[in-house]
Amino acid sequence: MFNMYATFMISEWKKWQRDPMMGILIFYPLFLALIGRYLLPYIADTSGFPLEMYADIILASLSLMTPLIFGALIGFSVLDDRDDQILTSIQVTPLSLYQFLSFRMLMITFISFIAVMFVLWFSDIYQLSLAVLLSISFLAALGAPVTGFIINALSKNKIEGFAVMKGAGTVLIVPVLSLLFTDAREFFFAVVPGFWPAKALSVAIHGESVLLLTYYQYYFAGLVYVVLLNILAYRWFLGKVKV
Repeated sequence: MFNMYATFMISEWKKWQRDPMMGILIFYPLFLALIGRYLLPYIADTSGFPLEMYADIILASLSLMTPLIFGALIGFSVLDDRDDQILTSIQVTPLSLYQFLSFRMLMITFISFIAVMFVLWFSDIYQLSLAVLLSISFLAALGAPVTGFIINALSKNKIEGFAVMKGAGTVLIVPVLSLLFTDAREFFFAVVPGFWPAKALSVAIHGESVLLLTYYQYYFAGLVYVVLLNILAYRWFLGKVKV
């Protein structure tokens, strides 16, 4: 079983390398981390912009792009598998479709977790504790499979998938906008998965007296919500592709 999963990982990596667009997406989080580490502090130093005051908005913007990128990456990879009839072929092998997709989504969630953690840490805009760094990275990374499933539920090929990804990119601004609200109006934005890690991150930076909920309330409500969202997105995907 381990050898089979190792083969899948190697095959997935080779597939990403062959496609120029997917190859660019792999290294995009590094680009975001470099912006946070060098470009933004340089702009702050030369213009007098109070970087620390807006640390939650900046870190949320940088870190939440990462699971979106990797979600798109796995979404496009599954679209390739659909074009090659792999999802149909997998049903006549000892490996179930659920196992096949679960492995892919667990893999992209883990990669997203590492990437989000790197972006938050390397940006060095605000010194987060290790516990907050790990927990926020995990919660944010759970958004990657949702993106992958939604792209496949709404798309039949990579061209359509790219259009869906661009639309999902515009939704990214929703969690950032929610940080401008500290009253009950913030929950109008709660439907977007990134809302919950963004708000928990804001509490970790500004303290619990500023927002309506505590860090743990935002975090665990978000954890339950995003897990349920993954289940619903997975079922929607299966209903759409009819494999």
